[in-house]
Amino acid sequence: MELLSLLLVLSSGLTHALWNLFTKRSIQKSVFLWCIHSVTLIFLMPSFLMEMSKLTLSLNVYGLMLLSMTIQGCYITLLSKAYTHGDMSQVYPFMRGLGAMLTSLCSLVLFHEQLSSAGYAGLCIIIFSLFALSGIRFRGPSGLNRKALTYACLVGLCISGYTLTDKAILDAGVSPIALIQLSNISYFIALIIPVMLSRQLKQEWSVNWRTILLGSILAPGSYLLFLFAMRLTPLAHIAPIREISTVFGTVLGIIVLREQQGWRRIAMSMLITCGIITIALWG
Repeated sequence: MELLSLLLVLSSGLTHALWNLFTKRSIQKSVFLWCIHSVTLIFLMPSFLMEMSKLTLSLNVYGLMLLSMTIQGCYITLLSKAYTHGDMSQVYPFMRGLGAMLTSLCSLVLFHEQLSSAGYAGLCIIIFSLFALSGIRFRGPSGLNRKALTYACLVGLCISGYTLTDKAILDAGVSPIALIQLSNISYFIALIIPVMLSRQLKQEWSVNWRTILLGSILAPGSYLLFLFAMRLTPLAHIAPIREISTVFGTVLGIIVLREQQGWRRIAMSMLITCGIITIALWG
């Protein structure tokens, strides 16, 4: 794997964990998410309109763009509900782990990508560690409530769906910046009704305006870094590595949110790192 791709993906993971931390700490999750993406929507609109006016795309590509927007609209809605019902240290690794597993496996089929035996071993280590870190147990009581688990599963499905769709759109010639703007538009549309009904827009801005502005950079910036890496390296290789964000999320949960982690969660984070190194060096 190229060093540049690895650095891009690691940076993407860190920035992703940070804006999710901001979301978890916000007052009204849907309002906060709508605010950070609305700021970016306004900023990127001129360049988006200019690019789209110059592109000549087939109907299939426009269909993929509409599909991506639909999936991401579902993603942002479900994400706000997942953080409303569950702890970050449990919900975050589970939904990211499920998304990584489905994305890597599907990309092997859809894009004819390949992993070595070591790559498969690293992928298995990451998946096992992520699910263990989430607190899910197949026997006995689970540490994750049913509502949070349901929303986390649906978010994981959405992550896989829009990642695979965006890979096809990138291959068709659409820039990463345009893809980011498509997601901003979908987020704006999907959350505007819950935001209006909540009547907490003014309160969210007055209390969290600093993290809203910072999140408006980190949220699109995280996926933008990943999209650039996607252009340089096979998706099956980099999708699991981005899940180092779960390690960052665990550390942030310990330091900032003071969630109960224990040595088991730290050990699982170290296993994730081992899986990442395996894929990066020998995948």
